Amino acid sequence: MRYKQLNLQERHYIELERKKGTFQKDIASALGRSCSTLCRELSRNTGQRGYRHIQANNKAFTRHKDKPKAIKLTNDIKTVISEYIEQDWSPEQVAGRLKRMM
Repeated sequence: MRYKQLNLQERHYIELERKKGTFQKDIASALGRSCSTLCRELSRNTGQRGYRHIQANNKAFTRHKDKPKAIKLTNDIKTVISEYIEQDWSPEQVAGRLKRMM
């Protein structure tokens, strides 16, 4: 099963159910999520005024945006690819050569 992040509607549901006093395991079950997912969501995104869905969504988006991403196509590699393409190499030949180089 592929991991899927909580969306704004699910976070809104969490906020409403928390205000009603619903247990975490019941909220998680209703959303089809594990209890640990809900526990992490609440611990990461609960502020001084409690859990608020818009604030939680913004925090999650910021964390996702700011996390380091692997850069696979550097300027050096682009230069090498351009040189091989100018020499009439096929994409398969270029890919094969890059695999050997790395």
